[in-house]
Amino acid sequence: MAKASETEIVLSDKKVENVIIIGSGPAGYTAALYTARADLEPLVFEGFQWGGLLQQTTDVENYPGYRDGVMGPEMMQEFRDQAERFGSRFERDDVTRVELGREGGVHRVWVDDEEYLTKAVILAMGAEPKKLGVPGEDELAARGVSYCATCDAAFFRDKPTIVVGGGDTAMEDAIFLSKFASKVGIVHRRGEFRASKIMLERARSTENIELLTPFTVGSFEAGEDGALGTVELVNTEGGEDRELPIDGAFIAIGHRPNSAIVEGQVKTDEEGNVITEPDSTLTGLPGVFAAGDLVDHVYRQAVTAAGSGCMAALDAERYLRDRPIDPERHWSSDSAAPAAA
Repeated sequence: MAKASETEIVLSDKKVENVIIIGSGPAGYTAALYTARADLEPLVFEGFQWGGLLQQTTDVENYPGYRDGVMGPEMMQEFRDQAERFGSRFERDDVTRVELGREGGVHRVWVDDEEYLTKAVILAMGAEPKKLGVPGEDELAARGVSYCATCDAAFFRDKPTIVVGGGDTAMEDAIFLSKFASKVGIVHRRGEFRASKIMLERARSTENIELLTPFTVGSFEAGEDGALGTVELVNTEGGEDRELPIDGAFIAIGHRPNSAIVEGQVKTDEEGNVITEPDSTLTGLPGVFAAGDLVDHVYRQAVTAAGSGCMAALDAERYLRDRPIDPERHWSSDSAAPAAA
């Protein structure tokens, strides 16, 4: 009998999880619920900012099943509690490094110096909206400053608002917002827009949309009630600055996927979104799946994230069912020992 390698001995002494879920929010918690109900006992690394972007949201009125709406943090707590009820285990730590096996088998996940082994990984780290970085932005988040027009537009019915950005997303947000708000100003630093011609013309032809150029946001200021009251606009060409009374400001300058820990290991697009195979959550690496806003650069809704979390869980369950893994015969990287004969 061949002598076991040092790597094999170390590996065999450690518990190998069925599935580790990295991230929380609607995608991560839904994946946890489904894998837990499949008796896979998932281990979920929620991150210190558990619950994702909905933890920073007040009223959620467009998630099915909540007739009267629900606070974002309350909804995420209910998602988490439901997954925990069926056996999901949670760690409020940020994963600092992963080593994904290119041939499947066992994958490695680290939290600082502590290593975890798993047969399958579901990536659900989400994405963060890019911020302007101006005074008042963080203080007035969810109190007038928003990063999701389709989520929050209805709260600004018959109120003056702005959208900051110059691409198609900004135009789409402004057009959607114009159905609710009394007025929508599109703030852009240049007279030329990155948006496609058709989207720009649609915005221009909408009666209550005004193009505000060439301006950048200097600061957001609170009103007497503590919510957003005014925006300071700085003329980028040395002209006169402006101060506008507004109730809502929607930042539409893009999102940054939280994909740094898997960079170079799974396929990503130029923005950093993880690329999955058509009609699935497969990343191209056996046993590695991705869901939620980490993948979705189009819809970015709680309900679509939850749906893709369900898909990732079902894909992971099928993978583990159809490809039984013996941890002592599989290794997590090209540099690790080869599978035993």
